[in-house]
Amino acid sequence: MIIGRCIGETHHYELHFISDQMPQIGEYVIINYDGKKILGVIENIIRGNLALNREIYDIKTVEMIAGIEENEYYIKGKIKILGDLNDNLKIPRIPAPPGTPIEIADNEILKEIFKVDNPLNIGNLINQNDVEVEVDANSILNRHLAILAMTGGGKSNTVSVIIDEMLKYNIPIFIFDMHGEYVGAEFKNGSINLIQPTINPKYMSFNEIKKLSNISNIAHKQERWFRRAFKKANKLVEEGATSTNDFLKIIHDVLKVLYEDDDKPADDKNNILAVLNKIDDLMEKYTNLFNTNKENILGNIEIGKLNVLDLSQTDEYAAEVLVSHILRNSLQYRKNAIHGELTEILEFPVFYILEEAHILAPNKRDSQSKFWIRRIAREGRKFGLGLCLVSQSPKTVDHDALSQMNNMIILRLVEPEDQRYVQSASESLSTDLINQLPSLNVGEAIILGLMTKIPTLIKIKEFKGKTYGGDIDVIKELSNFQEKENKEIQKQKEDSLNLGYDY
Repeated sequence: MIIGRCIGETHHYELHFISDQMPQIGEYVIINYDGKKILGVIENIIRGNLALNREIYDIKTVEMIAGIEENEYYIKGKIKILGDLNDNLKIPRIPAPPGTPIEIADNEILKEIFKVDNPLNIGNLINQNDVEVEVDANSILNRHLAILAMTGGGKSNTVSVIIDEMLKYNIPIFIFDMHGEYVGAEFKNGSINLIQPTINPKYMSFNEIKKLSNISNIAHKQERWFRRAFKKANKLVEEGATSTNDFLKIIHDVLKVLYEDDDKPADDKNNILAVLNKIDDLMEKYTNLFNTNKENILGNIEIGKLNVLDLSQTDEYAAEVLVSHILRNSLQYRKNAIHGELTEILEFPVFYILEEAHILAPNKRDSQSKFWIRRIAREGRKFGLGLCLVSQSPKTVDHDALSQMNNMIILRLVEPEDQRYVQSASESLSTDLINQLPSLNVGEAIILGLMTKIPTLIKIKEFKGKTYGGDIDVIKELSNFQEKENKEIQKQKEDSLNLGYDY
């Protein structure tokens, strides 16, 4: 069906058209010329009337012109060229001649375009809802993914849909669950493996323990004594010269010996005492984080399951250390596996999902977790480690990490700074697509990147399983609380009457 014709100066990457019908933004079109069959997408539409231009300042004149029955409106739009269907969607080198007809792409053509090798079915086209949208699982696993939206835009549902679809391929998925949303989740295509957020301190790095000990990077003297005790503790463990397997206790004992050395100057003793006190605080504050009888946490990951690390009861410092610890070891152990090392290995690829990425990989401050997120983003694909960053505040996510996400699912974003930041991190996101973000409804998204052949406006399908995300029904919860209170008061009255008391 012809909906219009090209007008003005056309380009090989975009063109303008005029129409006597009202198409929709995001609709796909076909332009046939010179033996080519060009696919495009409508990115912009305007509707106007030459008689009702912006130079009219009299409302009565507007009312009079608008009331004329023969009064005609024009429809103009802009089309982004996506590629030649006859040549593997390569961008044509020759633009379409002005006057070339524009046709709506039929569903069969679109269904063929969205066929991929390892499909994840995540939704339908917004404007043609009988066309299912599939994205390629391998492209996500190898080249990472970002899921971005304002609060309430549909992130949790999107994450759940991606997880359920990936579980069909027996992929081991590991999610850093910041709010406990997935602890009791149910998925059609796989089950949950709940992993406790505990670490055997003997597997922790110097910087990880130092971070939890609250030893500042500028407290050089304290850091020097702590490093000395850390190395001595490692040596004692390797030689089997200690009666305990509690690595923190060994560090504490080494520091205590150093402090009790009468030959130490007062300044050294003061700094050693400060570190001792911080180790005491560490052991007390994070007693639930450490398990000296536990093997490496990566040994708990199971293939074909959603492996959930529940971080809902941990503070930001502990969450940061757990993320950096797991990603650091994952990268090293996958390298060992690929290179045939006989030391610690991770035998299979893993796909990591990081919620609240703006906390774990902040844009304006350094953190250990950000360092290792960046490393995985740059190097992970070589070793089978995939990454998904999820955030409702894109502008506060580390730009280096975000720009390494070669696939994006962008739901509703209203704040202009968020929009500009996301556009700067993605070469495929045009200004016209950015302008669509505030008008998206809940669950609608722009998807782009290597996982799909063309940028697409889609409606993410509804996840049919169970998670615990979303807003709380505050009114209902308070009503239930009041009802419970009233029942309790009534019960107390009845109990008192039974005992012979009269109200």
